[in-house]
Amino acid sequence: MVRRRWRLRGRADNSPSRRTSLWAIGALVAGLAIGLLTRPGNPADLPVYTFTAGVLLAIGLYGSTHELEAADVRENLRAVVVAVTLGVLLKAALISAVMVFVVGGPEAVVLGIAVAQIDPLSVAAMGARHRMSRRAKTLLSAWASFDDPMTVLLSFYVAVLALRAGGGGTVSMAPDQGAGADFLLTTLANVILFGIALLAWHLVRRLAAGRRTDGDSAAVATSGGGSDGAGTRSAAARRADVLALLLVAVLVLVAAAYMLVLAVALAGLFVRVGRFKPYVNRAVSGAFLIAACLLGVLLAQGIDPLPGLALGAAAFGAQMVAALLAGPWLVPGISRVDRYYLGLGQQNGITAILLALALEPQFPGTAGVVGPAIVVVNLLHHGANRLLDRKLDVTPPPPPPATPGEQEKPRTYGREPYGPEPADGAAARTSPAAGGPMGTAPEVI
Repeated sequence: MVRRRWRLRGRADNSPSRRTSLWAIGALVAGLAIGLLTRPGNPADLPVYTFTAGVLLAIGLYGSTHELEAADVRENLRAVVVAVTLGVLLKAALISAVMVFVVGGPEAVVLGIAVAQIDPLSVAAMGARHRMSRRAKTLLSAWASFDDPMTVLLSFYVAVLALRAGGGGTVSMAPDQGAGADFLLTTLANVILFGIALLAWHLVRRLAAGRRTDGDSAAVATSGGGSDGAGTRSAAARRADVLALLLVAVLVLVAAAYMLVLAVALAGLFVRVGRFKPYVNRAVSGAFLIAACLLGVLLAQGIDPLPGLALGAAAFGAQMVAALLAGPWLVPGISRVDRYYLGLGQQNGITAILLALALEPQFPGTAGVVGPAIVVVNLLHHGANRLLDRKLDVTPPPPPPATPGEQEKPRTYGREPYGPEPADGAAARTSPAAGGPMGTAPEVI
């Protein structure tokens, strides 16, 4: 039994998310080697750097939400809202407070928000954990998917405040209209872009449905209701998938140009690409690898290990505090084991890397702090979860083998080892199920 359980765990470790993480480590090392050997300078100074970071971030955010089922979200709507509002704000405040104490300055708040989210790709691999209930898994997956856009929006807003507090320039990711106006204008622009994408998706679905209806009528008239109708429906679905994929591509490019990535994350809940879904997942994995390579190039410019260690430890601890305090509000009646696993659920990956890349031009050295913090968070996550798994796997030792004399004794449930001898000579014993000492009628066998 123990070997079988370990084999199952080993198979889970070979999941696509696990392989992507291993490839990301390789891409990070490759980027670090490129930066150390070629000394290309800071890539954040390149003109296309901000747009490239925006494209990667938009792809990552769409990938974080496009697999969520609307029914699951509606079922846990209260928990999702609390997680992405109170949970994100509480975590960001706790992490930022630690970083202000460690490094000081307004940029410490930006660092705290950059790692306040949970990586959805890592949660996809963790979702197979058998000890978490289905509702807890759905909550953690939704938390990881929705806190990404919330963290991105909060990062852009706080970045403007931090630059103004430090006497810096403007943020290339947001318009320069004043702190409150920046937040309102960016949010309004995201809502407008999302509305346009939703309208376009509705038209795509109507167009596919209209062609399917026309095709069905023609197929019935010509073939008497044969298999041509199914073929026409399939062709209409393929056309709808192609149009949906084009819509997502245009949305990603527009969002990257104006840094309206929240609209992309919201569109992922509704705009589905059908048979192109595996290609979207591959695009997300590719964006992760490119971002990891760029992070390696930036890390070649310098690493701040001590602030990174403090940032990683603060992010992991903030998730524990948020889960323990907000757990009863998230899921009423949540079990103790589920609350433990939610508290140890902090993982950082693609979104933290992409935010570090996006913030590097305005806050030089961000990647040198966020990079080590990601490593610390993931090491703490895997170590703490392994210890919790081991503690919950503790079982009492098996009873000692019975002696031959004990094996001959009949199994009894009452006080006396033998029941009364019935008139027909059959042996009788009492049991709780048959009435016995706690009932009225003994079981006769």
